[in-house]
Amino acid sequence: MSVNKVILVGNLGKDPELRYTPSGTAVATFSMATTERYKDRDGQRQEKTEWHNIVAWRQLAEICGKYLHKGKQIYIEGKIQTRSYDDRDGNKRYITEIVVDQMQMLGTKDDNQQGGGGYGGRQESGSPSSPQRGGEQQRPAGGSNKDEFEEPAFNPDDEIPF
Repeated sequence: MSVNKVILVGNLGKDPELRYTPSGTAVATFSMATTERYKDRDGQRQEKTEWHNIVAWRQLAEICGKYLHKGKQIYIEGKIQTRSYDDRDGNKRYITEIVVDQMQMLGTKDDNQQGGGGYGGRQESGSPSSPQRGGEQQRPAGGSNKDEFEEPAFNPDDEIPF
């Protein structure tokens, strides 16, 4: 058995670049930064930022292209993939990227001017415009009116119990 699962929470380093393959499939690419904060031996606060290449396909790519922008905080789930290509000089290059399956916009409601929510790469038929995550309809906790519930802003200093 093997598992290839990546979960990241971070900020976009640039606006997504939305393109289409010759067959018409949407693909969005962007960079995402994750920052680790820690104290060194002298007790000084330090930061280390890691940059990730992100790729989204199909409907999720179109959502990323429409709603995401540089600096936006997001949560993503996906898998890590390394591929090779030949550059203009004929040299073989390798790139490691995260292929996104699920995406959740984070931050305040003002950050999500067009609304927020989780979006998955799969879509059930019959409802092309409804945001979905993992093929299931998203429903706000505690009620049916989406204005009744607003998730708190992500706090990277919160301790996660796992």
